Amino acid sequence: MERAPLDPSRLTAGLEARWSRVTVVDETGSTNADLLADPTATDRVVLAAEFQTAGRGRLDRGWTSPPRAGLIFSVALRPAAPLGRWGWLPLLAGVAVVTAVTRAGLTTARLKWPNDVLVEGRKLAGILAQVRDGLVVVGCGLNVTTTAEELLPLVEAPALPATSLGLEGVEVDRTALLADVLTELDAQVARWDDVGGDAAACGLAAAYDTMCSTLGRTVTLTEHDGSTCAGQAVGIDPDGHLLLQVDGAVRTVAAGDVRHTRPLA
Repeated sequence: MERAPLDPSRLTAGLEARWSRVTVVDETGSTNADLLADPTATDRVVLAAEFQTAGRGRLDRGWTSPPRAGLIFSVALRPAAPLGRWGWLPLLAGVAVVTAVTRAGLTTARLKWPNDVLVEGRKLAGILAQVRDGLVVVGCGLNVTTTAEELLPLVEAPALPATSLGLEGVEVDRTALLADVLTELDAQVARWDDVGGDAAACGLAAAYDTMCSTLGRTVTLTEHDGSTCAGQAVGIDPDGHLLLQVDGAVRTVAAGDVRHTRPLA
């Protein structure tokens, strides 16, 4: 399949001046790893790649995509908001992605806490935030023209099939879409940072609640030690953590792998 490359000049021209550096490379191991290791990475530095050889998802899962089939990019941020509120950043990035793909014509995209964009249970995009010395790198992999056959190795778990904008009937220019995602991300971060990371005060919490398909569902949580529990997702706390009602008590979940099991009756 013939796929057009990203256009760095047009991408840069479509962004506000707050973006300090925008780079597009043909291939790299991991855009997240590259920015985390870059001592010159300042606030609002972008690295996009047409192909990744060592991309990672949550829980250190492997992630790959055919060249030029999707958007693979990472953004370096140096938030002024308190460190305790940085848990909102992957959620904020998810809101930016859903907003952009909705404008592109896909109205059924929803968020799964903390970092997946789904279309009726099929994974469209994944987001991974990593921190180093006051720097947050938020990476995203978004399937754009990936075919059903190409998506087969992208599935992270048997219960989570994958999809792409093309498979959902949406044709979009990748350069224009990336510019739109970054513009929305910039605006969301600016509003959030201006109020000290208070997601309620800047409207981020309300936007996330509206877009999140996890809330109200019965879910199974797998923690990093492999232990699991089932409960009802009842809310998001001021730090971006999931509130899970388990056996009549509400517990706060800062990290873990969530699987949707059934909707709220």
